[in-house]
Amino acid sequence: MLLDPRAELGVVQALLDRLVKHRLPRLADIKQRVDGGQKLSDTDIEFLKDSLEDAKETSRHIVKHPELQALGSRVSTLYADIIRVATENERHG
Repeated sequence: MLLDPRAELGVVQALLDRLVKHRLPRLADIKQRVDGGQKLSDTDIEFLKDSLEDAKETSRHIVKHPELQALGSRVSTLYADIIRVATENERHG
């Protein structure tokens, strides 16, 4: 379904608001904890799963807005870093 340009911008704004107000603060907290050697909690894992599912939906909007692609890439890298370090923490006890 195609949205008119104003509706598309509204969706993008809502996605950015959710990212800035909710996702990034939680991701920063999780990143700090895993960087400190902690393992992911079940709640963290659920949050990451839900966030990654949302990212799939968000990606279709990002491709329409080249100015957001660098941001999308950085957020993807943050998820990858968290998962990489959390996996190392699990392996090392």
